[in-house]
Amino acid sequence: MKNLRDWLLGNVWARVALAASLTGAVGISEAQAENATSKDAKAASLADANSWTQYGHDQQNTRFSPLKEINTQNVGKLKLAYAFSLGSLRSNEATPIVVGDTLYVSSSWGPKYVYALDAKSGKIKWKYEPDIPDDVLQYACCDVNSRGVTYADGKIFVGTLNGKLIALDASTGAEDWIADVVDYKQGSVITSPPLVVRNLVITGFGGGEYGARGSLQAYDVNTGKEVWKTYTVSATDADGTTSWKGDSWQHGGGVGWLVGSYDPKTDTVFWGTSNPSPWATKVRSTGNGDYGPLTNLYTASTLAIDPATGKIKWHVQGTPADAWDYDGVNELVLADLKTASGALPAYMKADRNGFFYVVNRETGKLVSAEKFVPVNWASKIDLATARPVEDPDKRPGPGHPAKDICPHLIGAKNWQPMSYSPDTGLVYIPSNNVCQDMSEGEVNYRKGVFYLGKEFSAVPGPGGFLGKILAWDPVKQKAAWEIKEELPFNGGTLATGGGLVFYGTITGDFKAVDAKTGAELWKIGVGSGVGAGPISFSVDGKQYIAVVAGRTVSTAAFFGDIGTKITNATPEGGTLFVFSE
Repeated sequence: MKNLRDWLLGNVWARVALAASLTGAVGISEAQAENATSKDAKAASLADANSWTQYGHDQQNTRFSPLKEINTQNVGKLKLAYAFSLGSLRSNEATPIVVGDTLYVSSSWGPKYVYALDAKSGKIKWKYEPDIPDDVLQYACCDVNSRGVTYADGKIFVGTLNGKLIALDASTGAEDWIADVVDYKQGSVITSPPLVVRNLVITGFGGGEYGARGSLQAYDVNTGKEVWKTYTVSATDADGTTSWKGDSWQHGGGVGWLVGSYDPKTDTVFWGTSNPSPWATKVRSTGNGDYGPLTNLYTASTLAIDPATGKIKWHVQGTPADAWDYDGVNELVLADLKTASGALPAYMKADRNGFFYVVNRETGKLVSAEKFVPVNWASKIDLATARPVEDPDKRPGPGHPAKDICPHLIGAKNWQPMSYSPDTGLVYIPSNNVCQDMSEGEVNYRKGVFYLGKEFSAVPGPGGFLGKILAWDPVKQKAAWEIKEELPFNGGTLATGGGLVFYGTITGDFKAVDAKTGAELWKIGVGSGVGAGPISFSVDGKQYIAVVAGRTVSTAAFFGDIGTKITNATPEGGTLFVFSE
């Protein structure tokens, strides 16, 4: 039997169609037709508010829950409803999803599970264990994690570390279909949930550190058959020119390993792409900043894509000929911003390169891009060209090591998701305050082996702190408030209609703060570092807050000595915590 949300949505749209046919057939007014469906539309809207059916709550990746039963006045009364062990300890980073009264959550490797739980009690409804080869660990650059699953059409969709996309029956956990997306032995694992648009399931994969050639792929929701494949790295550009040195594009990176967003108004999918491969610029560019037209097109970029065909409509490249591993995959948050000249249909991106981008998502025009952390590799982004104005001394190249580059390659913001509140108009960003030294060396491509060609170290950023939760005004392009944290790589954020922002820290605290001021209102220790983004949902009129705890393991190595502080801060973990009043 379909769950409540399916039933509501199915009946709403059936009645909308009926109302439309009645309007044409018997001449009733549009107002009467709208009246006929208003109650059902309201019910469907309520079901959506109560649930959390995909990674970013909605296809726009806002991570905003309108629920307000838990608010600034009573959040101090939050207590544990239940805790659920995920069965694995290494780098648990999943965002749970909730459909009706069922919570779905994935665990990391060793073993890997997808669980369906009673959302109120945590009791297991079913458990699915995909067949994951033991050797995947050597092909997962930045750990054997899973950031969650996606729901649509009565199915749960999950990507796996061995390069497969799997559809499960949401009621039973039975396999519906399995699609082969990519060869994991080239270093291409799938760690993030796919995006569903109409009848298509769209996914990317990792591998930018292994010389994989990036692509996005779409599969039929019902059959798992591949519908389109769009390469994000090609020998020539649309005009027939090339932006790559020689045949370096064949192992050029530009993978889409995080999540996509969808704008139904323009029927556009937005997806970020990773760093080019290898990190050593001399292989694919001209080195030392004089890259000219060799920008390594579509890498470290945001792509606007036609979901029906996979065709790239336009793009914005954040870091041309990237020399720092300023991976451009960070999520795109879509919202209509209130500006002095009216509503701006925007996408927002807190890029790893340290600039916060606001782009008109209908035209692709860059509206603004400002530094949200200390940045010195570039002085600004030229709004006319969308290109950074670089400091050549900070670009590491052949025979040209660079010192004290800000931000660090792990990024001003990494994969940990930000949230946007339409109530406050603010974006809540988990940011890092770390810089680096970097030099370039020799490198040769070998399948399934790191393809870097750079040496690097981590240096603390200015100010005596390494991480920060930042409330950012995307219109004014400045901070509204900030919370300094001892270490970097803190958890994603959740904004709610109750005037709250929830987030976890790498030191093992889970917090609620006032969305307007940043004042801490509630805190609890969860035993391990938190990277995952929290969620909120409601069952039978009761609101819950859920988060997965389980700190990163292998990613800490990219931080050098700072990484040791991360691994020493808390033990590894793998637990889902659910709280209620």
